[in-house]
Amino acid sequence: MELFTNLFGSLLAFVYHCFDRIVILGYLPLLIRPENIVHFFQNVHKVSPITKEALRKRTDEYHAWVGAFAKKNNIAMEWAGKDVRKKDDLQPELQQMKRQNRFGVYFILKSMEIGPSFRITAPKFPTKDPNYRIVGSQRSRYTHYYFYIWDEVLGPMSMCVGSFFPFSITFWINGHHFIERELLREGITFRKDDNAFLSVSDPRALQAAADRLSPDIIRKRLNHWGLALGPKFSQKERAVMNLNRLHSIQQVEYCRNFIFKRHFPIHQLYERSCDIGLMRLTADKVSNVFGFRLHKRLRGKLHTVLEKIDHGHHVLRACAKNAVLRMYEKFSTFLRIEALSNNLKDFGLKKSLDHLDAVRQKLSAVTDRFAAFEGEALNVHVDYPLFQQLALPVTSGKTRVPGIKIQDTRIIRLMEVLLHSGTKITGWRTADIHQAILEAFHLKADDYTLTQLRYDIRKLKHHALVQRDGKRYAYRLTEMGNKAALMFVLFHKRVCGPLANSLFNKPPRPDLKPATRIETAYRKADRSIEQVIQLLAA
Repeated sequence: MELFTNLFGSLLAFVYHCFDRIVILGYLPLLIRPENIVHFFQNVHKVSPITKEALRKRTDEYHAWVGAFAKKNNIAMEWAGKDVRKKDDLQPELQQMKRQNRFGVYFILKSMEIGPSFRITAPKFPTKDPNYRIVGSQRSRYTHYYFYIWDEVLGPMSMCVGSFFPFSITFWINGHHFIERELLREGITFRKDDNAFLSVSDPRALQAAADRLSPDIIRKRLNHWGLALGPKFSQKERAVMNLNRLHSIQQVEYCRNFIFKRHFPIHQLYERSCDIGLMRLTADKVSNVFGFRLHKRLRGKLHTVLEKIDHGHHVLRACAKNAVLRMYEKFSTFLRIEALSNNLKDFGLKKSLDHLDAVRQKLSAVTDRFAAFEGEALNVHVDYPLFQQLALPVTSGKTRVPGIKIQDTRIIRLMEVLLHSGTKITGWRTADIHQAILEAFHLKADDYTLTQLRYDIRKLKHHALVQRDGKRYAYRLTEMGNKAALMFVLFHKRVCGPLANSLFNKPPRPDLKPATRIETAYRKADRSIEQVIQLLAA
């Protein structure tokens, strides 16, 4: 992490890390086993024998309650379509809740899914008790209700309630939504797109809000919605049995986000990182990043893959056991490293919501190690399209100024004179520059006139390569102009010229030792270019 920030600290606007998506299972511990169901019906409700109709009665009661709740509160409820995600479709309803500053349920979705349930069967052989029935656990297909909620603390969230015993509830929350609610409460300005903060007036307050997400805050809100929207139990039932829900983490994502000040060089860095990551992220490095010990009995695969998702975005994935590490860029200035765990036992952690802080520390260390690895991989040169940018025309007022082409001989001569003819504190007057060019390149005044020189200086000025000395008509190269002029002149005289001579004319004799290191480098480049030509010809 420190290496990454040291390398790109000047390009970064801010960095923050937080929980992203968290999937939490809420269950009733005294209703998940067959013996619990027997006790609930025989001892609490005095129902004997236990039949399918007795279980079905509680399901029908919950169906009726959900229908009445939706009708009373004027909430839309419909069946889920095939391969349809409601997240994007429900944005208008969510935005309406935000505008009206109302909190609660704004949509209900019904879906037939497979979930845990119980089966009631009669014994195969006669027993002493004629009311004896066998209660067994199974997984069957029945109706699930998805409640889409706008919560005042956790922001947008959803919960799925199974309509059959044991009435398990699954919650989906997002740490970014919690941070958004905290920043709004504190009056801190920010810009957020989907689940990413792109700018914020106080980055420290952003990180502090992310660290405040605790098990107590989450449990309080989940208990509230579980009691309000889940299946109902009477006071008699709650007095006899402990029907409070426990919560376990089924899936968790923890992300480290790098927000750059501008688009360059994030895209080039990401592409180079993917290329190097696919080669360097071997099994031992992947296991080291995750903190797993590499041995022959390690379950699952250790592999790295680059996959393409919606809108042309690419995601670099590293997988180990039931965990996945992802890196991707979006919104032009946003780079994210994300650790996902589908089974916290892989990291030696417990699933209980009480251990959320330990999960934060463990997954934060994983993203930190991956950021350090990426820092090493990204410490390379990247492509900067200098020649392409300068070749594009620019507009000054109503005037369109042509671009600067790399093959423009007049511009190359002008740049070389401004670089190598010495620097004047007060700048170069046009007549002085014109005379220096004529003398340096043995030109006549008719071959390169003052009018042509003024036109070339005007092009350099509009591309921010040359500036005037105050109000005087004296010119000198800017800081960017010095670098660009060096690139143009060196490319022609020290790179393109010698290599082209070796390629098209007689190359140097290989049996004679090069006189300089530069000549040695030229000969290595000659051999590399020759190999490329031979490969292309093949």
